[in-house]
Amino acid sequence: MSSIKHTVAIVGYGGMGSYHAQLIKESDRMIVGGAFDLLEERRSLAEDAGYTAYSSYEEVLADPAVDVILIATPNDVHKEIAIRAFQAGKHVVCEKPVALSSAEFTEMQAAADAAGRVMMVHQNRRWDEDFRVIKAMYEQGTIGSLFQIESRVHGANGIPGDWRHVKEQGGGMLLDWGVHLLDQLLFMIDSKVTSVSSSLSFILGNNVDDGFDAILQFENGIRAIVEVGTTNFITMPRWYVKGTQGTAIIEDWSLRGRIVAPNHESEKIEPTPIRAGVGLTKTMAPPSEGATLLEDLPAAAELPSSFYDNLAAVIEGTAEPIVKNAEVLRVLRLIEAIFEAAERNETVKNFDIYGA
Repeated sequence: MSSIKHTVAIVGYGGMGSYHAQLIKESDRMIVGGAFDLLEERRSLAEDAGYTAYSSYEEVLADPAVDVILIATPNDVHKEIAIRAFQAGKHVVCEKPVALSSAEFTEMQAAADAAGRVMMVHQNRRWDEDFRVIKAMYEQGTIGSLFQIESRVHGANGIPGDWRHVKEQGGGMLLDWGVHLLDQLLFMIDSKVTSVSSSLSFILGNNVDDGFDAILQFENGIRAIVEVGTTNFITMPRWYVKGTQGTAIIEDWSLRGRIVAPNHESEKIEPTPIRAGVGLTKTMAPPSEGATLLEDLPAAAELPSSFYDNLAAVIEGTAEPIVKNAEVLRVLRLIEAIFEAAERNETVKNFDIYGA
């Protein structure tokens, strides 16, 4: 392993900026050199944490000790900050969503390429253990071929913070949590998205969505349902997955969950009708005793390294990025299709750049 340590300057030392500082401390390959924020109290917090508190962004860019700029600001200024960093010869890590549109991101990519610098987007929830368990099921065929994946995050606290309420600054839940859930699905499922339908929620009266749901159809037959809600006082499971050989559920990030699979060694017994409301049903009756097996969730799929160790290796030219910019662009195109489908109240097709 290389002994080189790359120095990071954090631009935007709020909740996410200070969180990144803790992540970087856990890496053997990166160190935090300093931070800049427009707010004086946040610059003071950075100084209290032992970092250089830059008085301006120009001062950050002029520091020859800084290799990497980490952008943890509101979404609408990501592009400008990143392009100036590339022009100053710095590598860039950008919080998600990296840009407000695929066109903006393409401009950022062009600036990175022209400068010969690395740009990586912090799609950190590829490392979530609950997602990696589902990824293992998909790759290993734990419950046969998956044909429906339901991915949800629910809360009841409304939209957090200040700028996340503002459309012009890239607020709303599709760009906040949606970008994570969609990135997970596209990272996992090796197939083109053939269509998407969606609806946005504006229950709280903001001019940005406080939730959304989307249905994605993949060319390989998988149907994915993605839902984010901030007005859910009773939450649904984080994951509900159906395969040809069973059903799996993960309740939440604590990994409470299970698999129920058919017992192929049991004798085939016709279900006994049950009373359902005012009628009878055999179709919806529970399986006969012994017809199913309760199984544990599989071990999570592994990723090659942590985000920041991977970034260091990419900068040094010894590894491929785990979060590739072509994948990020594909997610942004999907987000644009979801907005379009909701606005037009139609199913949208022919937008995916799978394999690009």
